[in-house]
Amino acid sequence: MYYDFVIVGGGPAGLTAAVYGLRAGLSVVLLEELAPGGQLMVTPEVENYPSWQKISGWELAAKIAEQATAAGCEIRHEHVTGLRVTDRGPVAETAAGTYEAGAVILANGARRRKLGCPGEAELTGRGVSYCAVCDGAFFRGKTVCVVGGGNTALEDALYLAGVCEKVYLIHRRDTFRGERRLADAVLASEKITFLPGTSVAAVEGERRVERVQLTGTHAGPLAVDGVFVAIGLAPDNGAFAGVVPLDEAGYVAAGEDCRTGVPGVYAAGDTRAKAVRQILTAAADGAVAATLAAAELHARH
Repeated sequence: MYYDFVIVGGGPAGLTAAVYGLRAGLSVVLLEELAPGGQLMVTPEVENYPSWQKISGWELAAKIAEQATAAGCEIRHEHVTGLRVTDRGPVAETAAGTYEAGAVILANGARRRKLGCPGEAELTGRGVSYCAVCDGAFFRGKTVCVVGGGNTALEDALYLAGVCEKVYLIHRRDTFRGERRLADAVLASEKITFLPGTSVAAVEGERRVERVQLTGTHAGPLAVDGVFVAIGLAPDNGAFAGVVPLDEAGYVAAGEDCRTGVPGVYAAGDTRAKAVRQILTAAADGAVAATLAAAELHARH
């Protein structure tokens, strides 16, 4: 089937691109494996998005998705498995079929990085989690650790401090990478203990997480009931390798104009190589990609 725009991913970048494409009078389908919203769905609170002093991530995601669907966006819950470019234009492939397009906008975001240590994979879902908002309630009154030092780790630690008895924040550096406001709140919390200069070497337990083995400043075993991993994002662009250029880290090599260099293919949001990954910059990418793609489509006709 043919659409003017095929958008891969339903986060802020993809949803914004859909709105701009529809306002340009184009037919748009958005392919999203899960619920629209992307990383917003696992963000407890958003305090740096214009017009909202404070709003939950899932609420903001719902509002953006509602705007897109009200404009006429068709959302299909399908996982894109491949991308190819033909003489007639780009084609996105899913298990359910193929989507021919005037333009494809890759807005598939990025996924949480993994520790890569022994025990992590075996105990994922049994104490190892990558989403504090999703799984925090299962650890009410228990002791957990958060691994990381950026905004996500700080936010996760603060969120879990409201649910758990004790939270250890483990970071391999001595200082945080996140916002000062969040760092100050973490250090002021009586429920959070910061373990700087420390890394997780292994996650251990028989049927569930029982402890982590630490290396560095606070080396040794640490008894915890849960491990929340928040060490950054990793792109998931394997399906597009060989079709669009990727940088060494696996992000799509597209500039501020969101062009990939492949005719009819754009990259917006966290999936592309960029210096700042925020909700606002993802939405801006979606607007840029859709506006330029629409102009090129109109020029062809």
